[in-house]
Amino acid sequence: MSEVLDKPEVQKIYIDARGPRFSATITAIVLATALVTHNVWVLIAQGLVFLIGATRGPQFTPYGLIFKNLVKPRLKKEAPTEDVRPPKFAQAVGLLFALVGIFGALADRSLIFSVATAFALGAAFLNAAFNYCLGCEMYLLLVRTTTRRK
Repeated sequence: MSEVLDKPEVQKIYIDARGPRFSATITAIVLATALVTHNVWVLIAQGLVFLIGATRGPQFTPYGLIFKNLVKPRLKKEAPTEDVRPPKFAQAVGLLFALVGIFGALADRSLIFSVATAFALGAAFLNAAFNYCLGCEMYLLLVRTTTRRK
């Protein structure tokens, strides 16, 4: 992974790799709540979390701050780190699905709301349960396919 992301002109920011998984667990609960209750306000709230994660980084989301201040100090092992760019991209993908779901709800198209929310929930569940970040993998695939080899 690191060889794909290594570019000398880009400043690297690293985050605790356990944080996104913790955040994905909360995200999955929030998205499941939105899907079951069909509540657009819950999806809007999650969309705002995705917006913060996509623009500033996942470490600045409310879930990231909970992890940093309440969970991380109680963990004993040394923190594995990861580049922030793939999780940040994953947050942008989540934001896209949230926006589609919000649009579906506002347009009175419950199927669009349900499908978009379910896709975001599926991706969050994969990260929470199996530590597999679908958005991160998409990011790495895009970088690999758009980076020219020397």
